[in-house]
Amino acid sequence: MNAVDLIVEDEAWACLDGKTRLAELAVAAAGAELTGALPGVVAVLLTDDAAMADLNLRFRQKPDPTNVLSFPASEHAANHLGDIALAFGVVMREADERALPLADHLRHLIVHGFLHLQGYDHQSDDEALVMEEIERRALARLGVADPYRNMGDDGMDAE
Repeated sequence: MNAVDLIVEDEAWACLDGKTRLAELAVAAAGAELTGALPGVVAVLLTDDAAMADLNLRFRQKPDPTNVLSFPASEHAANHLGDIALAFGVVMREADERALPLADHLRHLIVHGFLHLQGYDHQSDDEALVMEEIERRALARLGVADPYRNMGDDGMDAE
């Protein structure tokens, strides 16, 4: 069982109602697709592009903002699984470009970030296929369409 601590740092996210419940349901759906999911509190930070660019530079040496970053907690963190940060501008632009509801794209990125906190990655094609299949199943639980059905070879820029 995972709890969600939602932190809204950018006022732009105010355009989306029910953010806490949305995040809780996304984390629960992803957890339901995993056998032996690690329990703990997940902090979800809804921030802006500038803050995300700073995080991306500090932790990945990439100067631009990205849609989502995940930061697994250390093994010694009491009941804290990790943090997921999301950039409003990037997430909104991607949703617009793909003609997706913002809420659905946010659900997808939270599921994606949660899987990283559970130890999943997409560095290889095989790892990416595993992650994408779990994401599809979790999102189907939430009534969200397959986010990969119309994507090109480059997939997502999610970490």
